[in-house]
Amino acid sequence: MIHRCAWATTELGIAYHDEEWGVPVHDDRLLFEFLILEGAQAGLSWETILKRRTSYREAFENFNAAAIARFDPARMEALLADPGIIRNRLKIESAVLNARAFLAVQEEFASFDSYIWRFVDARPVQNSWKAFAEIPASSPAAEAMSRDLKRRGFKFVGPTICYAYMQATGMVNDHIVDCFRYAACGGH
Repeated sequence: MIHRCAWATTELGIAYHDEEWGVPVHDDRLLFEFLILEGAQAGLSWETILKRRTSYREAFENFNAAAIARFDPARMEALLADPGIIRNRLKIESAVLNARAFLAVQEEFASFDSYIWRFVDARPVQNSWKAFAEIPASSPAAEAMSRDLKRRGFKFVGPTICYAYMQATGMVNDHIVDCFRYAACGGH
């Protein structure tokens, strides 16, 4: 029998857990996608976002930050009518603001990847949790990331969102030690 982290219980959740969660991401487009999706998830379940991920990719130009940065008020209003995404004005506006801030970070650091991975010294943090209840909602690195992202104009990037982002993009390995993905994501 395969042991998984306790939260992976649905078809979508299991596929996401088994294929993506905790795998180190170094592709700027995918890093941006997770940044927008984690912000959209605020106050909702991750399952809600997974169900809408394809619609998000369509609505947000496959998370092309340069294209999203050019979204005007009319385009944002149209997104508010899109039933395939979370129709929250602040979250939609934040995606556009975050695209602009993302491009500025790319300009300054040559890539978002080189910027964001600095918060974990460019290598995944290998945790060794025995139970899901041990996993924190945040960390000092997530708090530092949140402060710096906010300073740069990003929205929906509080410490809890940043920690979830770090988990999703493999900056931290929070698979529990008896999960079959723990070693695959760098655990010993």
